[in-house]
Formats: sequence, C-alpha cells, structure tokens
Amino acid sequence: MSRRVDYFDDPSAPAANSLVPGGAALVVDDRGRILLQRRADSGNWSLPGGAMEVGETIGDAVVRETREETGLDVELTGILGIYTDPRHVIAYADGEVRQEFVVAFTARPVGGALAVSDESTDVAWFDAATVADLQMHDSVRLRIGHWLAGSAPHIG
Repeated sequence: MSRRVDYFDDPSAPAANSLVPGGAALVVDDRGRILLQRRADSGNWSLPGGAMEVGETIGDAVVRETREETGLDVELTGILGIYTDPRHVIAYADGEVRQEFVVAFTARPVGGALAVSDESTDVAWFDAATVADLQMHDSVRLRIGHWLAGSAPHIG
C-alpha cells in the first residue's frame, strides 16, 4: 500500500496531475453511530470508500469499497454531497497527485461483520460526539459536519 498525504488549502501542496472519480459512505447504524475506518496509508480515521472502476456505477463502487474496507454490506440511503474542491489534493508515493473528486452517500448497514482489511488498521462505530477527538483529515470532518447539520447535499 502506497503512502498518501492529504493537503487542503495548503500553498505548499503539489499540483494535481490526475482526477479519479471516487465515492464514500457515511454509514449510520440504528443507534445513530457513524462507521469509520483507520486508514493504513495515513493513520487517519476516514469514511470508507474509494475509486470507481470501469464497468460499475458510483453507487456500486461505494458499496464494494465499504464491504472491502469494513466487512459490512450497506444500502445507500441518500447523497451527502459531491466534493470536488481543487484545493484538496492527495499525493501518493508514486508521484500521482489527485484532485479530490468524491460523491459521498449516506448509507445503513444491512449485513456482514466488522473486519479490517489491507487498507485499514481498525474499523469501529463512533457516537457523533466523540468524532471531534479523532485524528482525521479536514475533508472528512467537513463531510461529517454536513451530515450533522442536516444540510442539503453539498456541491463543491
């Protein structure tokens, strides 16, 4: 797994050289807890998700990535937002620097069991009140904040 570094509104960030459509799931259980994974490549807590593959829809990609990264099967319940801010770039060890392009969905668990993967070191449910204390990138905090605020889908 290559190491990655997320930059947000950082003048020292490298210039983007790729754009890859991806998706994420803000999974909420019947107790109102949020599912997060601790990324193996950055150590940050994050929403499950990843890049879309040829031949699948963005929704299929998010369901697949959530299963691969957390062990849970989910049903998508809505759109949280479309996040394409050019000030957010992700630099990978191989020289790729992606501009953010994420369609984030809300989802609920429908099966499976929590499990770590080669992309995560921990997977857990968190009460919204405890999320503020976790190590995570500002872009993930922004998405959770949009969900907590109950705002209309974010476009930006």
